[in-house]
Amino acid sequence: MKNKMKTITQSQKMMIFVLSMSLYGLATLLTELIPKFQVGIVEFSVEYFLFIPLVLAMLFDPLSAALGAATGEIVFSEIMLGQFGGVGELEKFLTLTIGIYIAGRMVKDPLNRKMVGIAALTGVVVQQAMGCAVDILKVQFAVESFEAVAGLPESVFFTEGFAFLNDVLFSGILFCLLPTLYLVPRLYRKIEPLLGMKPRDKNTVLGEDKVFSAKVVILSIVGFVGAVLFEFMSEVGINFIDWEAEWAESMGAVGISMLAALVIALLIFNFMKKRAAMNQTEQGSGQID
Repeated sequence: MKNKMKTITQSQKMMIFVLSMSLYGLATLLTELIPKFQVGIVEFSVEYFLFIPLVLAMLFDPLSAALGAATGEIVFSEIMLGQFGGVGELEKFLTLTIGIYIAGRMVKDPLNRKMVGIAALTGVVVQQAMGCAVDILKVQFAVESFEAVAGLPESVFFTEGFAFLNDVLFSGILFCLLPTLYLVPRLYRKIEPLLGMKPRDKNTVLGEDKVFSAKVVILSIVGFVGAVLFEFMSEVGINFIDWEAEWAESMGAVGISMLAALVIALLIFNFMKKRAAMNQTEQGSGQID
Protein backbone atom coordinates (compact mmCIF):
# COMPACT_ATOMS: atom_id res chain seq x y z
CA MET A 1 0.00 0.00 0.00
CA LYS A 2 1.32 3.40 -0.92
CA ASN A 3 2.12 5.84 1.83
CA LYS A 4 0.00 8.94 1.86
CA MET A 5 1.76 12.18 1.11
CA LYS A 6 1.42 14.35 4.18
CA THR A 7 1.54 17.78 2.65
CA ILE A 8 0.78 19.89 5.69
CA THR A 9 3.16 21.50 8.16
CA GLN A 10 2.63 22.57 11.76
CA SER A 11 2.48 26.24 10.73
CA GLN A 12 -0.23 25.43 8.18
CA LYS A 13 -2.17 23.51 10.82
CA MET A 14 -1.93 26.52 13.12
CA MET A 15 -3.27 28.83 10.40
CA ILE A 16 -6.19 26.48 9.79
CA PHE A 17 -6.85 26.35 13.53
CA VAL A 18 -6.83 30.14 13.94
CA LEU A 19 -8.89 30.68 10.78
CA SER A 20 -11.52 28.19 11.92
CA MET A 21 -11.50 29.65 15.43
CA SER A 22 -12.02 33.24 14.30
CA LEU A 23 -14.56 32.58 11.54
CA TYR A 24 -16.67 30.18 13.56
CA GLY A 25 -16.40 32.40 16.62
CA LEU A 26 -17.71 35.31 14.57
CA ALA A 27 -20.49 33.16 13.11
CA THR A 28 -21.51 31.96 16.57
CA LEU A 29 -21.87 35.56 17.72
CA LEU A 30 -24.05 36.30 14.70
CA THR A 31 -26.41 33.47 15.63
CA GLU A 32 -26.96 35.19 18.97
CA LEU A 33 -28.39 38.19 17.12
CA ILE A 34 -30.79 36.18 14.94
CA PRO A 35 -34.29 35.99 16.47
CA LYS A 36 -36.05 32.69 17.13
CA PHE A 37 -39.51 31.86 15.82
CA GLN A 38 -41.98 29.52 17.45
CA VAL A 39 -44.76 27.88 15.45
CA GLY A 40 -46.75 25.65 17.76
CA ILE A 41 -44.32 23.20 19.31
CA VAL A 42 -41.74 23.72 16.57
CA GLU A 43 -38.98 26.27 17.16
CA PHE A 44 -37.17 27.75 14.19
CA SER A 45 -33.78 28.99 15.32
CA VAL A 46 -30.27 29.06 13.91
CA GLU A 47 -28.35 26.61 16.09
CA TYR A 48 -25.01 27.28 14.40
CA PHE A 49 -23.27 28.00 11.11
CA LEU A 50 -21.41 24.71 11.14
CA PHE A 51 -20.67 24.89 7.43
CA ILE A 52 -17.63 27.09 8.15
CA PRO A 53 -15.53 24.50 10.01
CA LEU A 54 -17.00 21.71 7.86
CA VAL A 55 -15.69 23.35 4.69
CA LEU A 56 -12.26 23.87 6.25
CA ALA A 57 -12.21 20.28 7.55
CA MET A 58 -13.04 18.89 4.10
CA LEU A 59 -10.45 20.98 2.29
CA PHE A 60 -7.64 21.04 4.85
CA ASP A 61 -6.73 19.25 8.08
CA PRO A 62 -9.91 17.97 9.81
CA LEU A 63 -8.51 18.00 13.34
CA SER A 64 -7.15 21.55 13.14
CA ALA A 65 -10.46 22.85 11.78
CA ALA A 66 -12.47 20.95 14.39
CA LEU A 67 -10.40 22.08 17.36
CA GLY A 68 -10.35 25.64 16.04
CA ALA A 69 -14.13 25.83 15.76
CA ALA A 70 -14.71 24.38 19.22
CA THR A 71 -12.15 26.76 20.71
CA GLY A 72 -13.62 29.73 18.86
CA GLU A 73 -17.06 29.14 20.34
CA ILE A 74 -15.67 29.13 23.88
CA VAL A 75 -13.34 32.10 23.38
CA PHE A 76 -15.59 34.47 21.46
CA SER A 77 -19.12 33.54 22.55
CA GLU A 78 -18.32 32.74 26.16
CA ILE A 79 -15.12 34.18 27.61
CA MET A 80 -15.10 37.43 25.62
CA LEU A 81 -18.76 37.93 26.46
CA GLY A 82 -17.86 37.91 30.13
CA GLN A 83 -18.96 34.43 31.10
CA PHE A 84 -17.67 30.90 31.38
CA GLY A 85 -19.70 27.89 32.48
CA GLY A 86 -16.82 25.84 33.83
CA VAL A 87 -16.27 22.20 32.91
CA GLY A 88 -19.76 22.03 31.40
CA GLU A 89 -18.44 23.98 28.41
CA LEU A 90 -16.22 21.02 27.56
CA GLU A 91 -19.27 18.93 26.66
CA LYS A 92 -20.03 21.06 23.58
CA PHE A 93 -16.30 21.40 22.87
CA LEU A 94 -15.83 17.64 22.65
CA THR A 95 -19.01 16.78 20.73
CA LEU A 96 -18.41 19.59 18.24
CA THR A 97 -14.81 18.51 17.68
CA ILE A 98 -15.79 14.88 17.12
CA GLY A 99 -18.58 15.72 14.67
CA ILE A 100 -16.48 18.06 12.52
CA TYR A 101 -13.44 15.77 12.59
CA ILE A 102 -15.40 12.72 11.43
CA ALA A 103 -17.07 14.73 8.65
CA GLY A 104 -13.71 16.04 7.45
CA ARG A 105 -12.19 12.56 7.36
CA MET A 106 -15.05 11.21 5.26
CA VAL A 107 -14.24 13.38 2.23
CA LYS A 108 -11.48 12.02 0.02
CA ASP A 109 -12.52 13.94 -3.11
CA PRO A 110 -13.99 17.43 -2.50
CA LEU A 111 -15.51 17.39 -5.99
CA ASN A 112 -17.70 14.44 -5.06
CA ARG A 113 -20.82 16.37 -4.07
CA LYS A 114 -22.64 13.26 -2.91
CA MET A 115 -19.90 12.40 -0.42
CA VAL A 116 -19.57 16.02 0.67
CA GLY A 117 -23.29 16.12 1.42
CA ILE A 118 -23.25 12.82 3.29
CA ALA A 119 -20.23 13.92 5.32
CA ALA A 120 -21.75 17.31 6.18
CA LEU A 121 -25.00 15.75 7.36
CA THR A 122 -23.10 13.05 9.25
CA GLY A 123 -21.11 15.68 11.13
CA VAL A 124 -24.29 17.47 12.18
CA VAL A 125 -26.09 14.25 13.15
CA VAL A 126 -23.13 12.95 15.16
CA GLN A 127 -22.76 16.20 17.10
CA GLN A 128 -26.48 16.60 17.74
CA ALA A 129 -26.94 12.93 18.63
CA MET A 130 -24.19 13.09 21.24
CA GLY A 131 -25.67 16.25 22.73
CA CYS A 132 -29.09 14.59 22.78
CA ALA A 133 -27.66 11.49 24.47
CA VAL A 134 -25.96 13.61 27.14
CA ASP A 135 -29.25 15.36 27.96
CA ILE A 136 -31.10 12.05 28.18
CA LEU A 137 -28.45 10.53 30.43
CA LYS A 138 -28.61 13.52 32.78
CA VAL A 139 -32.31 12.85 33.36
CA GLN A 140 -31.93 9.06 33.54
CA PHE A 141 -29.24 9.34 36.20
CA ALA A 142 -31.25 11.99 38.07
CA VAL A 143 -28.53 14.57 37.61
CA GLU A 144 -31.07 16.96 36.13
CA SER A 145 -34.84 17.06 36.49
CA PHE A 146 -36.98 16.50 33.41
CA GLU A 147 -38.77 19.55 32.04
CA ALA A 148 -41.78 18.61 29.95
CA VAL A 149 -42.64 20.60 26.84
CA ALA A 150 -46.25 21.59 26.33
CA GLY A 151 -47.76 19.68 23.43
CA LEU A 152 -45.31 16.78 23.62
CA PRO A 153 -45.58 13.47 25.51
CA GLU A 154 -43.95 13.60 28.95
CA SER A 155 -40.97 11.50 27.95
CA VAL A 156 -37.37 12.66 27.93
CA PHE A 157 -36.69 10.39 24.96
CA PHE A 158 -39.49 11.94 22.92
CA THR A 159 -38.68 15.50 23.98
CA GLU A 160 -34.96 15.26 23.27
CA GLY A 161 -35.58 13.26 20.10
CA PHE A 162 -37.93 15.94 18.82
CA ALA A 163 -35.37 18.66 19.60
CA PHE A 164 -32.71 16.60 17.82
CA LEU A 165 -34.81 16.26 14.66
CA ASN A 166 -35.79 19.93 14.80
CA ASP A 167 -32.15 21.06 14.90
CA VAL A 168 -30.97 18.60 12.24
CA LEU A 169 -33.80 19.27 9.78
CA PHE A 170 -33.71 23.06 10.14
CA SER A 171 -30.24 24.32 11.08
CA GLY A 172 -28.56 21.13 9.89
CA ILE A 173 -29.88 21.37 6.35
CA LEU A 174 -30.21 25.12 5.80
CA PHE A 175 -27.08 26.34 7.56
CA CYS A 176 -24.77 23.32 7.34
CA LEU A 177 -25.57 20.93 4.50
CA LEU A 178 -26.55 23.34 1.71
CA PRO A 179 -23.74 25.92 2.21
CA THR A 180 -21.17 23.12 2.50
CA LEU A 181 -22.40 21.49 -0.71
CA TYR A 182 -22.00 24.80 -2.50
CA LEU A 183 -18.70 26.03 -1.04
CA VAL A 184 -16.51 22.92 -0.95
CA PRO A 185 -16.44 22.28 -4.74
CA ARG A 186 -16.28 26.03 -5.41
CA LEU A 187 -13.27 26.64 -3.16
CA TYR A 188 -11.47 23.42 -4.09
CA ARG A 189 -8.14 24.11 -5.85
CA LYS A 190 -8.62 27.86 -5.26
CA ILE A 191 -8.03 28.32 -1.54
CA GLU A 192 -5.28 25.72 -1.00
CA PRO A 193 -2.55 27.81 -2.72
CA LEU A 194 -3.12 30.52 -0.11
CA LEU A 195 -1.74 28.09 2.46
CA GLY A 196 0.90 26.72 0.14
CA MET A 197 -0.83 23.33 0.12
CA LYS A 198 -1.71 20.81 -2.54
CA PRO A 199 -5.44 20.25 -3.09
CA ARG A 200 -6.83 17.23 -1.31
CA ASP A 201 -7.20 14.04 -3.34
CA LYS A 202 -6.78 10.31 -2.80
CA ASN A 203 -2.99 10.72 -2.87
CA THR A 204 -2.66 13.70 -0.55
CA VAL A 205 -5.50 13.13 1.92
CA LEU A 206 -4.23 12.86 5.47
CA GLY A 207 -4.63 9.86 7.68
CA GLU A 208 -5.40 6.21 7.09
CA ASP A 209 -7.48 4.75 4.27
CA LYS A 210 -10.32 3.91 6.63
CA VAL A 211 -12.49 6.79 7.77
CA PHE A 212 -13.57 4.99 10.93
CA SER A 213 -10.31 3.38 11.96
CA ALA A 214 -10.00 1.75 15.37
CA LYS A 215 -8.09 4.78 16.64
CA VAL A 216 -10.78 7.23 15.51
CA VAL A 217 -13.60 5.12 16.98
CA ILE A 218 -11.84 4.67 20.32
CA LEU A 219 -10.95 8.35 20.63
CA SER A 220 -14.50 9.36 19.69
CA ILE A 221 -15.94 7.07 22.37
CA VAL A 222 -13.48 8.40 24.94
CA GLY A 223 -14.38 11.96 23.92
CA PHE A 224 -18.11 11.25 24.29
CA VAL A 225 -17.62 9.66 27.71
CA GLY A 226 -15.59 12.70 28.71
CA ALA A 227 -18.39 14.99 27.49
CA VAL A 228 -20.90 13.10 29.64
CA LEU A 229 -18.68 13.23 32.72
CA PHE A 230 -17.91 16.94 32.34
CA GLU A 231 -21.61 17.76 31.94
CA PHE A 232 -22.49 15.65 34.97
CA MET A 233 -19.82 17.45 37.00
CA SER A 234 -21.21 20.80 35.93
CA GLU A 235 -24.77 19.86 36.88
CA VAL A 236 -23.79 18.74 40.38
CA GLY A 237 -21.81 21.92 40.95
CA ILE A 238 -18.25 20.71 40.38
CA ASN A 239 -16.97 23.65 38.34
CA PHE A 240 -13.35 24.55 38.79
CA ILE A 241 -13.74 27.80 36.88
CA ASP A 242 -17.20 29.32 36.69
CA TRP A 243 -17.71 33.05 36.43
CA GLU A 244 -19.94 35.73 34.96
CA ALA A 245 -19.09 39.41 34.76
CA GLU A 246 -21.56 42.22 35.34
CA TRP A 247 -21.30 43.19 31.68
CA ALA A 248 -21.85 39.63 30.45
CA GLU A 249 -23.65 39.38 27.08
CA SER A 250 -24.01 43.16 26.81
CA MET A 251 -24.13 44.64 23.32
CA GLY A 252 -20.76 46.26 23.94
CA ALA A 253 -19.21 42.90 24.76
CA VAL A 254 -20.80 41.32 21.69
CA GLY A 255 -19.49 44.12 19.47
CA ILE A 256 -15.95 43.90 20.84
CA SER A 257 -15.92 40.12 20.52
CA MET A 258 -17.16 40.28 16.91
CA LEU A 259 -14.56 42.91 16.07
CA ALA A 260 -11.78 40.81 17.61
CA ALA A 261 -12.83 37.71 15.66
CA LEU A 262 -13.07 39.71 12.43
CA VAL A 263 -9.65 41.31 12.90
CA ILE A 264 -8.01 37.93 13.55
CA ALA A 265 -9.66 36.43 10.47
CA LEU A 266 -8.55 39.36 8.29
CA LEU A 267 -4.99 39.11 9.59
CA ILE A 268 -4.89 35.41 8.73
CA PHE A 269 -6.29 36.05 5.25
CA ASN A 270 -3.72 38.80 4.69
CA PHE A 271 -0.91 36.52 5.84
CA MET A 272 -2.16 33.76 3.55
CA LYS A 273 -2.24 36.11 0.55
CA LYS A 274 1.30 37.33 1.22
CA ARG A 275 2.51 33.77 1.64
CA ALA A 276 0.87 32.70 -1.62
CA ALA A 277 2.50 35.64 -3.44
CA MET A 278 5.90 34.69 -2.01
CA ASN A 279 5.43 31.08 -3.12
CA GLN A 280 4.56 32.20 -6.66
CA THR A 281 7.63 34.44 -6.75
CA GLU A 282 9.87 31.60 -5.58
CA GLN A 283 8.38 29.23 -8.15
CA GLY A 284 8.90 31.82 -10.88
CA SER A 285 12.52 32.33 -9.86
CA GLY A 286 13.08 28.58 -9.86
CA GLN A 287 11.73 28.24 -13.39
CA ILE A 288 13.98 31.06 -14.64
CA ASP A 289 17.03 29.46 -13.05
